[in-house]
Amino acid sequence: MKKLIVALTILVCAAIPTLVLAQQGTIRGNIIEEGLGEPLIGVSVLVKETQTGAVTDLDGDFEIKLAPGTYTIVASFISFNKLEISGVEVKPNQVTLLSDLQMGESTEELESVVVTAQAIRTTEAALMTVKRNAASMIDGISASTFRKIGDSDAASAIKRVTGVSIEGGKYVYIRGLGDRYTKTVLNGVDIPGLDPDRNSIQMDIFPTNVVDNIIVSKSFTSNLPADFTGGVVDIETKDFPEEKTFKVSLSGGYNPSMHFNKNYLSVQGSKTDFLGYDNGYRAIPTGGSTDIPQYAEVVTQPNSPEGQEYQSILRGFNPTMGGTRGRNLMDMSLGISFGNQIAVGNDNKLGYNFALTYTNETSYYEGAQYNLYGKPSDASDYQLTPLETQVGDYGTNNVLLGGLAGLAYKTGLSKFKLNVLRLQNGESTVGQFDFESNNVGTVYGADQYNIEYSERSLTNVLLSGEHKLGPTNDWELGWKISPTRSVIEDPDVRILRFRDGNNDISTEVGLPERIWRSLDENNLVGKVDITKNYSFMNEPAKFGFGSSYAYKERDFLIQSFQFPTGNTEFDGDPNAVFDEENLFSADNINGLRYDPLFIPNNPNAYNASINNLGLYVNTEIKPVENLKAIIGVRMEKYEQFYTGSNQTRTIVLNNAKVLDDTDFFPTLNLIYDLGEVQNLRFSYSRTIARPSFKELSFAEILDPITGRTFIGGLFEERTNGGTEVLWDGNLQATRIHNVDARWEMFPKRGEIVSASAFYKQFSNPIEMVQFLSDPGAFQPRNVGDGKVLGLELEVRKSLDIISPAAKNFFFNANVTVTKSSIEMSESELRSRELSAREGEDVSATRDMAGQAPFIINTGIAYENFENGWEAGVYYNVQGSTLSYVGFGNRTDTYTVPFNSLNLNVNKSFGSDERFQTGLKISNLLNDKKEEVFRSYEADDQIFTSLSPGTKISVKLAYTF
Repeated sequence: MKKLIVALTILVCAAIPTLVLAQQGTIRGNIIEEGLGEPLIGVSVLVKETQTGAVTDLDGDFEIKLAPGTYTIVASFISFNKLEISGVEVKPNQVTLLSDLQMGESTEELESVVVTAQAIRTTEAALMTVKRNAASMIDGISASTFRKIGDSDAASAIKRVTGVSIEGGKYVYIRGLGDRYTKTVLNGVDIPGLDPDRNSIQMDIFPTNVVDNIIVSKSFTSNLPADFTGGVVDIETKDFPEEKTFKVSLSGGYNPSMHFNKNYLSVQGSKTDFLGYDNGYRAIPTGGSTDIPQYAEVVTQPNSPEGQEYQSILRGFNPTMGGTRGRNLMDMSLGISFGNQIAVGNDNKLGYNFALTYTNETSYYEGAQYNLYGKPSDASDYQLTPLETQVGDYGTNNVLLGGLAGLAYKTGLSKFKLNVLRLQNGESTVGQFDFESNNVGTVYGADQYNIEYSERSLTNVLLSGEHKLGPTNDWELGWKISPTRSVIEDPDVRILRFRDGNNDISTEVGLPERIWRSLDENNLVGKVDITKNYSFMNEPAKFGFGSSYAYKERDFLIQSFQFPTGNTEFDGDPNAVFDEENLFSADNINGLRYDPLFIPNNPNAYNASINNLGLYVNTEIKPVENLKAIIGVRMEKYEQFYTGSNQTRTIVLNNAKVLDDTDFFPTLNLIYDLGEVQNLRFSYSRTIARPSFKELSFAEILDPITGRTFIGGLFEERTNGGTEVLWDGNLQATRIHNVDARWEMFPKRGEIVSASAFYKQFSNPIEMVQFLSDPGAFQPRNVGDGKVLGLELEVRKSLDIISPAAKNFFFNANVTVTKSSIEMSESELRSRELSAREGEDVSATRDMAGQAPFIINTGIAYENFENGWEAGVYYNVQGSTLSYVGFGNRTDTYTVPFNSLNLNVNKSFGSDERFQTGLKISNLLNDKKEEVFRSYEADDQIFTSLSPGTKISVKLAYTF
């Protein structure tokens, strides 16, 4: 019995520390320098009541474990005022956050700063501090704002940033410049998106709960890639979550004009379409081989082995050529994320973040229009003439499955990160249109049927490290390596037209066509950055240098088939065209057959690669009082290679160097401190914009729904019997000179008033020009030199200036206004003069394609931490923008301003506000998205018209 009592006593005594430890809470925080916004390393953080504490690491972070209670925290650092935070409450098994604590340099008047824990909120204040002291002109948005504006993904959130607009709900444009002049990077590294021909990755794949900040750099510094003009968007994911989180969210979206519509168009797909990929259901009947029999080889011997193989391939094509109508479902999305940081040993930490997102959305557009108009031959006739009109309906089902995993390990002076991103996207589109043509001199109408499926995947790995080196930690080393693999498959794109009245399929209306497209791209990016902190004229200074290398390789292939119909008669049913009785056979050698257009020559088969080596050096100094100068230069050796041929094989390239650019890109940034809350900034840089793989090719890529064709920039175009060269096929990179100036004021934490002016001069800008000899085709070309002059204004302010009762209301507005001008090339100017209308004065200059004349973002938000309510009304519009450049009798096309008015309402409930609900109404004004043809004294005519309708989304989320 005594032994039992002793054993129990020992057990209880051993368990007491464990139980006490289990009941402990944690204080976590980070300390930044008030003047620079940079983390302070080695700050002593002490708990007054217990005399225990911690020291901040390389990120300025600290962590202290304490028994439940209320404490006072004191932070001290040499040459800085002490910071004392009272009323810090610690709860058992919970984390108390003290985010973005700011310490200022010591002054005689102020020996310590005392605040209460209740006054500390996670706000934009830290980002404002970084913005104020950044080497370049930056704007951005932080994680704390995401929840306030009610946006679940980064694409919706970033359009609140000054000068930023979102195209297609996914892609970022800065200062009204198009995709060519905007770059998106992830954690500082350039990675391709689901569309690798774009500079920007689609932003809607990133749930806001895994994003720490989104920073938009609008002026160039030499450590950034030189293909920079409008700006660089850097999406920074969280590495060490402040507290343990496990969040599940479910949302649904209903659009009255799109969902539960009995006329929705769809087609049977594979059993794995709901996961964003095809399981082989749409596989090409040839197995991808180009060694296949053709009609001319088998027509006289249909029973030969080649004839049997020909018929086997013919019967292997899916007979479905038209969609069926039926009700569709509403949009839905699911998100799961969790993360935490744990102690490893005494001083090290391990952080992890995992996120899984799934969205399944359907869209149905009724009365969609895709038209072509031209100028009549009579110069006294001002109204545009329809060349092709296409009006009808189409339905789209888009599935996106995304996974993001991040691990981070931190010691006192080093940090290592591993991020893995996997995206899988499948989109099925089915359309039915009334098509009319006057292009070939004979007016005819046709019923058009479209079926398309696009499958895209991306896998990216990023491994990086940050290190403080030297006896006094005055050296900083950063390195990153990131491989990416992108795959796009467009299996079995189907196009069919029946001529009105007689259900005829002929070359006049276009033979039935089936297309298989594939793109396989591998990327490898690596970079090293080294920074030395030193003293210049008794002021802190920095010297940096580094290198980067990028390798990209793409294999691209299009295999297209046309189907001559022979003497077959049809009844107008698109799904009866491939019926057995209509097909070529021994008994019907003049039946429907296939004709592989990619044999023997295929300009749509190419291999291309890029090598880009970058070296840079820069320094940050204070040459005089209150003036900071950041001076640098970057060198890039860029080589692009191409293997492929044109249609006639008169030009055959075998790993030919089609672009060879070695150039230097200087940069200067000046910041003049006008006091504690104001700056003046000036920036000059020289940058570049290069053609993409697709643009520097012979490829001809059809968009089946719109009927428009992209033609690679290597193609030459001539007119007047080949005597006049309209385009020589020599596509070159664009050089840009950039000048920026900004005044900015930060009245108080989280507020800003700024005014910016910028000027950009373009040499050989690349624009999309209408291909004169092929209606509905567009080609990238270098046009005449251009320039852009712009002004930006931004205000972010609490409405407490009106009344103290309005302290929970916040007004945000940013406006960008630009004026662009292009000096037209000789061929473009001549074409405009020859096709001018009577009384029209043709100027030698025009607007720059892709440059919006203005962008307006504004909104009013309400937030109340006490009752958990957050709401906002936000408005966004972009001015009419030249999208495609006209040529000859083809006129310019312009976007029509889309007035986007959205409402967000969010409410948090329960213990620690773990349960969240949200309501979002998009496009309250029910505006249309349109592009139009414009010509002198003529009415605008529709180029593209879509009605997205008004969407109502409801979101439920719970954090465990």
